[in-house]
Amino acid sequence: MKCVTVFCGATPGLAGIHTRAAAELGCALARNGLRLVYGGATVGLMGTLADAALGAGGTVVGVIPRSLSAVPEAAHPGLTELHVVPDMHRRKAMMAELGDAFVALPGGVGTAEEFFEVLTWSHLRLHDKPCVLLDIDGYYRPLLAFIEHAVREGFIDSDTAGRVIVCERVEQVFEVLRQVGVGAST
Repeated sequence: MKCVTVFCGATPGLAGIHTRAAAELGCALARNGLRLVYGGATVGLMGTLADAALGAGGTVVGVIPRSLSAVPEAAHPGLTELHVVPDMHRRKAMMAELGDAFVALPGGVGTAEEFFEVLTWSHLRLHDKPCVLLDIDGYYRPLLAFIEHAVREGFIDSDTAGRVIVCERVEQVFEVLRQVGVGAST
């Protein structure tokens, strides 16, 4: 297993710590010999992540829907591979298919939706790939509180909640990936 799909914001957010984490994750993926799959954009955390991985000599695969690829400066021009797909549904399916593990950096509704979709697929036993929330500076605490609340209310079972792997630092992500056999040890 050599490929990590990362979900993250198409904006940088307001806290510079998230941009630094995206750059750190991109560099670390490349250093660990892992191929990055992401949403294909040149903007926001997505662009920072891809640029960092490329700058560190990594392989970066973007998957972008046709409607976004036509927007000036949206599609990253320097990727190892860029797949232009018909729509968001195909984008998510291809990103899920290509990844051996999933990591969510901070982001908005799209990031949350992508993460919950792969978590749902894990719950349904459509895959057994790690689903990691990179909870930089407590960004995902409210989302984790929602998951805990949904468990208490009987809408999410504890097995599914347990599939959410929470890491607070980039290096923890790689400890988790090594434990499950994704990538080479460093």
